[in-house]
Amino acid sequence: MQRTLGQDIHIIGTGLHSGRPARLRLRPAAADRGIWFRRVDISGRDNMIPARWDRVNDTLLSTGIANENGVGVSTIEHLMAALAGCGVHNAIIEIDGPEVPIMDGSAARFVSDIWKAGLVEQGQAPHVLEILQPVRAAQGGAFAELTPLDHFEIDFTIEFPDTLIGRQSAALDMRNGSFVHDLADCRTFCRAEDVNKMRAAGRALGGSLENALVIDGDHYQNAEGARRDDECVRHKMLDALGDLMLAGAPVLGRYRGYKAGHNLTNVLLRKVFSTPGAAVLRRATQAETQCLPGPALRDFALLQAG
Repeated sequence: MQRTLGQDIHIIGTGLHSGRPARLRLRPAAADRGIWFRRVDISGRDNMIPARWDRVNDTLLSTGIANENGVGVSTIEHLMAALAGCGVHNAIIEIDGPEVPIMDGSAARFVSDIWKAGLVEQGQAPHVLEILQPVRAAQGGAFAELTPLDHFEIDFTIEFPDTLIGRQSAALDMRNGSFVHDLADCRTFCRAEDVNKMRAAGRALGGSLENALVIDGDHYQNAEGARRDDECVRHKMLDALGDLMLAGAPVLGRYRGYKAGHNLTNVLLRKVFSTPGAAVLRRATQAETQCLPGPALRDFALLQAG
């Protein structure tokens, strides 16, 4: 069944790239409403932005979306991943600024607050985007692809041969609470040598060791080090799930990324929707609802209890 939040969620934090404070209010929404953002600091023009692939207007170091009037919100991928990973299909996200707060650089805080709010089943089957034939987007030596599968999996590889990261690969079946248990706490990362370049370009102005894993050659600048040996590739998987949530429905298929990022995943979605016969958007069967990202049966009682 479709799900929405059991109650409002309030979050305060700082934007990673803008450095600006932001307040979020996540609210329940009706069945088939989908995920929408509302810029409550803007009046006199349309301030509603659908979280959808064809509204993406920025993929440089994060994902941003905007409506037809140019009202937008950026760095949405971690929050979108948390909603997808917890099986939330419908919600209104009110925000008083242009960027979703970064929190600790992962999706853990968003997941925790969704856990506390609980979930409500809404009596209608969710839509799914079933991949019917392979689709690939490539750029340089990087690629992202979707291939048919009766559930959803992510397979990702990254390579940074000049740093501690090196080559990392991971693959996960995203059923039964995998996101919550295996990806949600994995933080965004960067190389120390890139920090000044990003700030000179007006990015990462709110970045710190409190919200990013910083790799400096053969060591981490963060005193606590990595949360997992392969935290970096797992964070890329988290990003991919958040960006794929912009399909407007959970994906039935296998996502494979090699050195891919926000732009390639969005290019991939655009190609899926523009290629005849590549995919179909339809209601999930009862059996298929068990194959989608969301809480495991052992977790759902906790969500229901709030």
